[in-house]
Amino acid sequence: MEYFVKKESIVREIWSKGDTILFIFAGSAAEFALNKAVDWLYFTGRLPADPVGRLFSTVSYARQIIFSERHVALQAIERITAIHQTVENNRNSKIPDWAYRDVLFMLIEYSINSFELLERKLKYEDKQDVFAVFNELGIHMGLKDLPSNYEEWLVMRSHHLNENLVHSKFTTDLYLQYRKQLGWLRYQILIQSQILVVPKHVNTLLSLGKIPALKPGILLYKIARFLNFHTLIKNLILPVEYKKQIADLDTHLSKT
Repeated sequence: MEYFVKKESIVREIWSKGDTILFIFAGSAAEFALNKAVDWLYFTGRLPADPVGRLFSTVSYARQIIFSERHVALQAIERITAIHQTVENNRNSKIPDWAYRDVLFMLIEYSINSFELLERKLKYEDKQDVFAVFNELGIHMGLKDLPSNYEEWLVMRSHHLNENLVHSKFTTDLYLQYRKQLGWLRYQILIQSQILVVPKHVNTLLSLGKIPALKPGILLYKIARFLNFHTLIKNLILPVEYKKQIADLDTHLSKT
């Protein structure tokens, strides 16, 4: 049985942990708000209307690809591509190639950063593995001008961060939506989580702050996870209406 992502891949371990996924979302939420192509996410109105719901939708697709047999994963990639093409046709315009690459690059960086924050430092070959998995995803989506290796990705990632991000009216509005949906306390947790995982340039554009108040809490969370109290904490972090989705974030690797 052939899987899109090999069973021994570090990507499976990273995306099997709900808490790691939440940090991947936190970092992506910050960068999405700054992306010069964020107006595309506003075109359908679904992102600003329900940011948390969009998280679980995106996570669902990503995990379907990561944990499925190869032919099932390729079908999911085709559906994602078709959804984007429909949006492009409705708007009578094309999403820029660099915008697609930006999303792919976010998945690579925040997968690495979030896992290292909560688990352990990754070996160089593990980082190469993360790059290879998501780069293959980009190839099957038909993306152009993708990096050929991890070292080239590091260079392109730096360039994209400097060229494709800006604090705009969409940034301000999207953060207002985050705060509206999450409430004050959860919103503060989101900001503190972002400080821990986003690149310095992203932090500077958003003025998130340099001293993460949440950092001491990471150790406490690791202890809570060891004592099996972490699910309760995750339920407190996200709105109650997403309780089932939160419970589904953790994947038992032995079953996939």
